[in-house]
Amino acid sequence: MTTYPTSLTNSQWQCIKNILNDKRKRKVNLRKVWDAVLYQLKTGCQWRMLPREFGSWSTVYYYFRKWLVSGVWQRVQVRLHELVREKHSHEASPSLGIIDSQSVKNSERGVPDKGYDGNKKVKGRKRHIVVDTMGILMCIVVTAANVHDSVAAEQVFKRMAGRYPRLRRILADGGYAGERLATLAHAELGVEFEVVTRSDEANFRVIPKRWIVERSISWLMWSRRLCKDYEMNTESSEAWVFVASIAMMVKNF
Repeated sequence: MTTYPTSLTNSQWQCIKNILNDKRKRKVNLRKVWDAVLYQLKTGCQWRMLPREFGSWSTVYYYFRKWLVSGVWQRVQVRLHELVREKHSHEASPSLGIIDSQSVKNSERGVPDKGYDGNKKVKGRKRHIVVDTMGILMCIVVTAANVHDSVAAEQVFKRMAGRYPRLRRILADGGYAGERLATLAHAELGVEFEVVTRSDEANFRVIPKRWIVERSISWLMWSRRLCKDYEMNTESSEAWVFVASIAMMVKNF
């Protein structure tokens, strides 16, 4: 079989295989499926344009969708996050999170759950992400682009509830200002919510820790599948962000 730069090495596949813990005998080679999804992520090609050595594109799509519905993508991403943190001598659960959003254009055809972000001048969807101090994804929520950051943050906090026992603080920019979010963060997560802003807007300066989430957002754009939102539903959009996070973390193995 032809290998591509996105193809998993033996050690990387073994790591993912251990997390999947799939003991069922299958006619389909799951490693080929993973390689096909990672190829799709990097190149952004249409499903039907997948190289034939990956097998039937419909089979690859079947597993992508199946694992989306069953939560496999998120489960693998969460476990890899823990393993990568431990590999770099950190606790498995982070104590600090950083939140921000990214607006991206939709594909041209009509799709639901899209809007217009007047601030960024983008018509499409918005990715709301939380990362740790290593820049690794902790949570992702995709909404229409016209949903305000502070409103989407409520969904983010609810999804994160109970998942990070050591989490003590979340940093955000000025778009999340307000006592309501601070109160909600404490109620849902039991954490301190801190808004960090630039004191002098006229001069650029790097804000400690805040730059980490901005770098993570830029990492997502390395994958052509994520340069534009081609998905019919937000669940698929979120799944591709999990796949992108997996693709970055698995390089540690």
